[in-house]
Amino acid sequence: MTPVDVAATVRKWLSEERLIVKEQEDPRAVAHVLIKYPQGPQGHMFAVVVPKNRDLVAISSMTRVDMGQQKEMKKHMQEDSEGWSEWIHEGRLQLIRASVDWGIHMGHDGDQKPGPLQAFNVSLPLWFDGINKNEFMHCLRRLWLAKLGLIHEIKYSYGPGIGKPGPVDDWAKKKQTMQNKELGSKNLQQSEQIEIEFDEKMSFGSSFDPSEWA
Repeated sequence: MTPVDVAATVRKWLSEERLIVKEQEDPRAVAHVLIKYPQGPQGHMFAVVVPKNRDLVAISSMTRVDMGQQKEMKKHMQEDSEGWSEWIHEGRLQLIRASVDWGIHMGHDGDQKPGPLQAFNVSLPLWFDGINKNEFMHCLRRLWLAKLGLIHEIKYSYGPGIGKPGPVDDWAKKKQTMQNKELGSKNLQQSEQIEIEFDEKMSFGSSFDPSEWA
C-alpha cells in the first residue's frame, strides 16, 4: 500500500466508526487529522499522521495537567520530596507498563526539571505491512487507556483541579527559542525575504519526530 492508499483507508475506518475528524494542514505529512476518541464526553483528541517518506501511521495524544493539580503537586514537592519522587517514578512506570511510547514535561527550576508534572503525551507507530482496522482501533484504545490511567492517578492524588490548564515550561521555552531563531534568520536574510514558519500546535509534544521511529 502507498501512503496515499493508507491515508484513504484510515479515513474510511474513521468514517465507519463515526469518529469526528478535523483535517490539518501539514507539509511534512501525506495526511494529518485530529480525531476525538472515543465518542461522547470521555473522548480525547488524537492526532493521526501519515508522514512523508515513511511507511508508518503515527497516532499520538497530549494531556496538559490542570493548574490546580500542579499547585497541589508543588505543595507535595515542598512537604515531602521523597514521596513526590516516588509518585513521579510510579507514573513513569505506569506509562511503561501500558506498552506505549510516551514523554513527560516537568516544571523547570533553571536548568533543573524537578516538577510539577505539567503535561504528558502518548504515541504509537503502526507500520504499513501490519496495519488493519482491528490493529488501528486497538492502538487508539490502548493509547486512550494509557492516558486515563495516569489522569485518574493524578485526580486521585491531587484532586479534580480548577478546570484550567496549567503552564508547560517546555512549550514556552521552545516557542521563545523558535521566535528568536525566526528573528535572527529574518535579520540575516532580510534581503532574500525568507519567511520562516513553525508549528505551535504541539500535536505530538515538544520532541515528536516521525523520523525517530526506525
